[in-house]
Amino acid sequence: MSPLPPPDELPVRAVGARRARPGAPSTATIVRTLREIAAESPALVSVLDARSVAGERHLLSAWAHLGRARSRGEARLRDRGAEFALYVAGDDQLPRALSKVGVSDATEQFVLVAERPLDPATLLPRFELTADPTAFPRPVDEGVLDRLGVETAERNAVPRSAWEGLVLERVALLELSAPAGRSPPTKH
Repeated sequence: MSPLPPPDELPVRAVGARRARPGAPSTATIVRTLREIAAESPALVSVLDARSVAGERHLLSAWAHLGRARSRGEARLRDRGAEFALYVAGDDQLPRALSKVGVSDATEQFVLVAERPLDPATLLPRFELTADPTAFPRPVDEGVLDRLGVETAERNAVPRSAWEGLVLERVALLELSAPAGRSPPTKH
C-alpha cells in the first residue's frame, strides 16, 4: 500500500476519544452536536465507534470514495455525514451501516473525524469527549473485521498483514454498486 500523506496534508483527520464521564454525553447529545456543526460549516464531521475503524487509510478511502461519487452526482443520501458512514461501513443500507460503525450509549471509545479546515482535536470539548490515543489509530484485528462483516473465509484467504486491504476493498466495492433507489446503468 502506498504511504499516507503527511498529517498536515490529510484532507480529513481523526482523533481517538472517550466519554469524559460514564454515560455522558448521550448518543442524542452527540447527534445534536453533529447537527449543530453541520449547520455552521460545510466541512464533514463524523463520530464513529472506534471498534469499527481500521485506521487512517480506511477513513481516507471512505472520504475519497464519497467525494468521487458525489462529484459524479451519485449521492446516496442527502446528509454527507450519514453517507460517509455508509462508506466507512462498506454497506449500502444506512441502518446496517450505523449498526456497524455508529455510536450508541454503550460505545466506550470513539473516532472523531473532521474535514479541513476543522480540526477534530479542537472539536472534542463540543462533543463532551476527551482525547484517547488508545482508541485510534490501532491495528486491524478480528473485532474490527467482525463488526464490518468481513467473513472468516475472507480473513483466512490473506495474511493478517492484509486485513486492512479487506476493509478498503469493501469501501471501494460500495462505490461500484448502484446508489440506493437507482438501478445500474444498462448497456445497449
